Amino acid sequence: MRTIYLDYNATTPIDPRVYETMVPYFKEEYGNPSSIHSFGSRGKAALDTSRERIAEFLDTKEKEIIFTSGGSESNNFAIKGAAFALRELGNHLITTQVEHASVLECFKFLETLGFRTTFLGVDEDGLIDLDELREAITDDTILVSIMFVNNETGVIMPIKEIGEIVRERGVIFHTDAAQAVGKLDIRVSVKDLSIDLFSFSSHKIYGPKGAGALYINSGTKTKPLIHGGGQERGNRSGTEDVPAIVGMGKACEIVKEEARSQKSEVRIKRLRDSLHRKITEKISGVKLNGHPEKRISNTLNLSLEDVEGESLVMNLDLEGIAVSTGSACSEGNVDPSHVLLAMGLSKKQALSSIRFSFGNFNQEDDIDRVIEVLPKIVERIREINGGDSMYGVSK
Repeated sequence: MRTIYLDYNATTPIDPRVYETMVPYFKEEYGNPSSIHSFGSRGKAALDTSRERIAEFLDTKEKEIIFTSGGSESNNFAIKGAAFALRELGNHLITTQVEHASVLECFKFLETLGFRTTFLGVDEDGLIDLDELREAITDDTILVSIMFVNNETGVIMPIKEIGEIVRERGVIFHTDAAQAVGKLDIRVSVKDLSIDLFSFSSHKIYGPKGAGALYINSGTKTKPLIHGGGQERGNRSGTEDVPAIVGMGKACEIVKEEARSQKSEVRIKRLRDSLHRKITEKISGVKLNGHPEKRISNTLNLSLEDVEGESLVMNLDLEGIAVSTGSACSEGNVDPSHVLLAMGLSKKQALSSIRFSFGNFNQEDDIDRVIEVLPKIVERIREINGGDSMYGVSK
């Protein structure tokens, strides 16, 4: 049975060019980059090359790039590190209700230490109200953290406008850009977007898992979370994962090269819109979750009336098709999506959601296969439900 992967927002397969770049650093070039002998020097040179590639991609300086183990660590470092460093200036923080768990849990933790957090709401399309953000900022506010692109719906936040508002008030601005890099044209400098802290991850852009990065604007104060040998200029101690970082650097280089043509983005958007159109033609009771236009080209989040999203995921998996019910980090949890609830969906609608996310290796016949099996699965589940509420949820 041919398998089809439509869960690129959860993770991406590694690009063969990235893999080939990494191989020597598993075998011949295994030196610790902190060692002063030739093995270590070559490892350090590899880190420097990757840092240079990433800095060039973000149009910033190499010294402003810190390597981490992934997007979650980058978010933790940015939020906690900034909060701890700036605590003497205030204890008020601002984020949104639709952030990734690695952001929301940071703020919940900081609240146990005496910080206050304002969680901004979103409208039915998943966008924040800029006036609400302006009103929320006080003289006591030290950090605003708002994601670039939502991982469940693909909705793009107005980052430039947000950055300008936050910068005018002299507050530090962090954005979780894990879903933006490689899917959205961010070739404009992070400085032009008034971003102080910018998190992203390797495995979302066809690089290896276990590598991430955090851009820290010069002059932005943070405190390290991991202490030890003083690697990453004292910001993040611990021996660097050289093969993974080399892979991430190569992945960023490829993203930059391919972004010039935008051919991949156009092709993926065509696949996404084709699937959406065909699903609505074949299946009744389908609702799009997220702004119809202000979202990245690869993401399609739908609620299907009277169908459990989890049942859809499992039935499609039996047909060799991999999709998601939302955030990969909450997979297996039948609680409704916090993102969709914040957008005003009922619990039943949120539990009926399914997310398709496309990538470089998807083709038109993948869409044909989904349309071949999905309507039958939906019909079967609806017959089994017989109108009964799902998971005991009636609305």
